[in-house]
Amino acid sequence: MATWTTTKTAGIRYRLHKTRRHGVNFDKYFAIRYYVDGKRVEQGLGWNSKGWTEKRAATTLSELKANITLGTGPRTLQEKRKIQRDQLEEEKRQKAADLVKNLTFHDIWTTSYFPFIEANRRSQRAIETEAILYKLWIRPIIGKLPLSKISTIPHMENLKKTMKVAKKSARTIRYALDVIRQVYNHADQKNIYRGRNPAAGRQVKRPREDNRRNRHLTSEESEILLKALWPRSIDTHDMTLLSLRAGLRFGEITTLKWNDVDVFTGEGTLKDTKSGKNRPIFLTDDVKAMLARRRPTHAKPNDLVFTDKKGTQIQKISRTFGRTLNDMNINEGVTDPREKVVFHTLRRTFATWLLEQGTNIYFIQKLLGHADISTTTRYLDADKEAMKNEVLKLQKG
Repeated sequence: MATWTTTKTAGIRYRLHKTRRHGVNFDKYFAIRYYVDGKRVEQGLGWNSKGWTEKRAATTLSELKANITLGTGPRTLQEKRKIQRDQLEEEKRQKAADLVKNLTFHDIWTTSYFPFIEANRRSQRAIETEAILYKLWIRPIIGKLPLSKISTIPHMENLKKTMKVAKKSARTIRYALDVIRQVYNHADQKNIYRGRNPAAGRQVKRPREDNRRNRHLTSEESEILLKALWPRSIDTHDMTLLSLRAGLRFGEITTLKWNDVDVFTGEGTLKDTKSGKNRPIFLTDDVKAMLARRRPTHAKPNDLVFTDKKGTQIQKISRTFGRTLNDMNINEGVTDPREKVVFHTLRRTFATWLLEQGTNIYFIQKLLGHADISTTTRYLDADKEAMKNEVLKLQKG
């Protein structure tokens, strides 16, 4: 048991360390004793080697007693230390707040947000699109401004107006607003900035337009396209066939791996899709034959089904697809982009064929991977001629 020695100052005592020395003497551990609400309190202060002396202990004791007498301030060391910790935390928060005040949108973009999406976003095309939107439209308007100084009015409205004057589509303008919203959300998640998001909420009026692609291929057109592609590019032919028969997006085709499909059962699973969920795919006989033909003898489960010449993931559809469409004159005289045949037309063709043969729209939703059935109904337009026939059935005689 430690032996305590009282000092000349009332309420202060110390004990010696058995072996550790401070200078020529043994190290001393100081403690104080006093009364709080009629109860004696004893609290340790610290070692002489750590800066505690009888004089410092007396100053601390006098301060605590004075607080008890006046009824203000900490009455114990625990209370005093908690106040000190709180003050340090507040100082840290204030420093962080001061730093954020001067942190610009460009600072967040270059040091945190863009490096994050480069490392985590699967689609290289999406990364490049965001980079272009930032460079051409977002940075000139808000790049130099601190996050706390950017607001819906005037900054978001200026962005919309500038892009509209440049004849950018409503979809592109919405995309730019989404990028800004994502940067603020990222800053919030990383505890960089916790203020209002000027690109989120009802106060931001997002431009809208009906930019749905209305075109789909007929069965005859699709067969002509496949026959034309075969001698030009087997890869493009096979990707076209897969989209037509299974409704896959281009990005889903380029990330498809051999362990995602089973040629024998005619089934497969698309993983980590645009909706964030896995979804099943079902393979027609011609797709099964195509995959069986493509599969290398020593293919590994995680190998990609389609790769570029370097054996890496394909980033965009071959120009052969567009050249073949041009040779077919399939887009000749078409000026409205919504009416032009592009690779995504194949996915819409798949869905339209299902609808025409009477497939339940709920099944079509699941096969397309839409999170909301309203997306599916917007994605598909009922055939105009079929609607006309239904109305004419009302005629009498």
